[in-house]
Amino acid sequence: MDHPDSAVRSASDALLQSVELAEAAEELGMDGAYFRVHHFARQLGSPTALLAAVGARTSRIEIGTGVVDMRYVNPLGFAEDVAAADLLSGGRVQLGVSRGSPEQVIDGWRYFGFDPADGETDADMARRHTDVFLRAVEGMQFAAPNPRPMFPNPPGLLRIEPYSPGLRERIWWGAASDSTARWAAGKGMHLMSSTLKADESGEPLHVQQRRQIEAFRDEWALHDHGVEPRVSVSRSIVAITSDTDRRYFLDSSERGDQFGQIEPGLRAVFGRSYTAEPDRLVEQLAQDEAIRAADTVLITVPTQLGADYNAHLLESILTHVAPELGWR
Repeated sequence: MDHPDSAVRSASDALLQSVELAEAAEELGMDGAYFRVHHFARQLGSPTALLAAVGARTSRIEIGTGVVDMRYVNPLGFAEDVAAADLLSGGRVQLGVSRGSPEQVIDGWRYFGFDPADGETDADMARRHTDVFLRAVEGMQFAAPNPRPMFPNPPGLLRIEPYSPGLRERIWWGAASDSTARWAAGKGMHLMSSTLKADESGEPLHVQQRRQIEAFRDEWALHDHGVEPRVSVSRSIVAITSDTDRRYFLDSSERGDQFGQIEPGLRAVFGRSYTAEPDRLVEQLAQDEAIRAADTVLITVPTQLGADYNAHLLESILTHVAPELGWR
C-alpha cells in the first residue's frame, strides 16, 4: 500500500523485494522461500513468473508457494508454466496448491472463467482442477496429434510441454482439515498446514495440527508413492534482539490462539504468534507439538517492513533460535 509506514508501496516493490528477500534468505543459509498467492488483492497473484525470477537469482534454495488457489487455475496452462519455472530453477520448485482461502471478492474464480459443474461445489472444482494438473505434470500423454502438424511429433499421443521430471513428486496440498490431509496423502501430495486450521476438537492449534500430521502419515503409509512424505507447518516467529524489534513487536508477545468463523459453516482456530526474547522463544517453540512432528517450518514474515529488515528477522532466528532447537 502507498502509505508512509510501508516499505512496500507498489506492486513493483512487492515483486522485486520478494526476489531480494529470497536472495538474502539463501545467503543466510535458509532452506527455501515460499510465497503466498491471493487474487484481487494487493499482494502476489502471479506465482509462476515470480518463481522463475527467484530461480534465476538463486542457486540452492527451494522455491515454492503456500498456496495456489486451484479454483482459479487452468490446469493445463498452469502445468506448462510451473514446469517451465521448475526447469529454469534446476528442479527446485516445491509447489503448494489448495482449495484456497476466503476471498477478496465473491466467487472470484468466476471472473477467471471457471464454474463448478452440475452438482459440484467450488471445493470439488478445485480438486477436479488439481487432478487434471497432477496428470499433466506427471507426463500423461492424452492429446491426439494433428496428422499435418506444424512441427514433427513423436509417436503416439502428446503430453503437455515442457515436461519437468520429478516435479510431480514436489507438489504439496494446503489442508485445513484432517480429512483433506488424508485425501492429499492418498494423492501423493505432501502436506502444508498453515497458521489457520478447521477447529475439529477445540484444542490448541499445535495439538490439532499434530493429530492432522499423524492422520496424513497414516494414510500415506497405505499407498506406494515411491517417495517419503513431507510435512510443513507455518508459524509467525519473531526473535526480539533490538530496540526496533521491541518497538514493532513486543506488545504482541502474549497473544494466544483464537477461534472464530472464517466463512459460513467453518469454525477455525488461528495460531498464535511467537514473539519474544530468544531464550523465551526457544522455550515456547519447544512445546509446539506440530513443529516437533513436522519436518519443515515455514516462517511467515511481515513483508511490508521491507526486505532488509526481514533479512534481519530471519538471521536472528537462525543465529539465536534454530541451533537451540536442533533445527537444520
